[in-house]
Amino acid sequence: MQGIEAIINGKKIVAEPGMTILQAARANGIHIPTLCDHPVLKPVGACRVCLVEVEKNPKLLTSCSTPLNPGMVVYTHSPRVLEARRAVVELLLVRHPLDCFSCSSNGQCELQDVAYELGIKESRFADEGDTCRDHVIEDANPFYVRDMNKCILCGRCIRTCDSLAQYHAIDFQNRGIKTMVHPPVGKDLEHSDCTFCGQCVQMCPVGALSEKTSKGQGRPWEMESVKTVCSYCGVGCELNIQVNRKTGRIANVKTDYASKTGLNEGRVCVKGRFAWQFVHSDERLTTPLIRENGTFREASWDEALNTVVGRLGHIKEEHGHDTIGFFSSARCTNEENYLLQRLAREVIGTNNVDHCAHL
Repeated sequence: MQGIEAIINGKKIVAEPGMTILQAARANGIHIPTLCDHPVLKPVGACRVCLVEVEKNPKLLTSCSTPLNPGMVVYTHSPRVLEARRAVVELLLVRHPLDCFSCSSNGQCELQDVAYELGIKESRFADEGDTCRDHVIEDANPFYVRDMNKCILCGRCIRTCDSLAQYHAIDFQNRGIKTMVHPPVGKDLEHSDCTFCGQCVQMCPVGALSEKTSKGQGRPWEMESVKTVCSYCGVGCELNIQVNRKTGRIANVKTDYASKTGLNEGRVCVKGRFAWQFVHSDERLTTPLIRENGTFREASWDEALNTVVGRLGHIKEEHGHDTIGFFSSARCTNEENYLLQRLAREVIGTNNVDHCAHL
């Protein structure tokens, strides 16, 4: 298939047919700032931060929703573009508090990054009383906090809930300066269709949504991302564990929507994203235990495994293979459960294999 040739910032590029200006720019290493856009979401052109200038076009165009046409000449950082981009961001800052130091998203806030890139310290358009400070911070949810004072109405959480989670639990409510993201009229999150999967929290470009579990666990720049597999069920969802380099403890859990190895494609349930505290529990077993005289004592893995082998062999010899049963777990992978039933049938010689079928 023949590519589309165009020019962006004086650089000749070749893009795949059907690409938008933004996609073509990214594919060729050209930066265009965005807020409402995300690679796995359908573009809507809502925030207008990605405006670009195209020769022979009188208006600035949203690069996220404008198809790249052959022969296009695009400027992503012309004086006209930068002036419009600054105005857009400053208008967003009219309704966004500038409390970055105390914000949980400090260091990973996309609005903060764009403002820094454009050299914006405050909004020219802000008047006393304009900033939204009358929204009550909602922290009744056990997993995350909603601070609608910081919401920039980019709609990423809504589109995530609709297209990725597919629960349609939230939408824009009201009009004008009173517009906010909320469940349908007459409902709150606890009584909506929300399953608290937390995808909207990860997608939020600012601090309007933040995990309770990560509060006080460290700043974004202190984190190391470790790829692993969720241990809650046999699906095997891929997770990116955020570990504080200083403490060695988990701060929160994220997912990678662009991962080529994750079968969950960035999706994960409420357990996988928020219920990881058991990792640091003092009640976790760290060594095998053997029961003797009604009490447990610590043992090495070699001693524990040899004890299991010896006792299973003795029971089989004395009472027959069908006096032994194997009980598997829904938290194991399919491969692990498969190996267990092979052990039962081929090594012990019994078909007594069962499964808990729930978590």
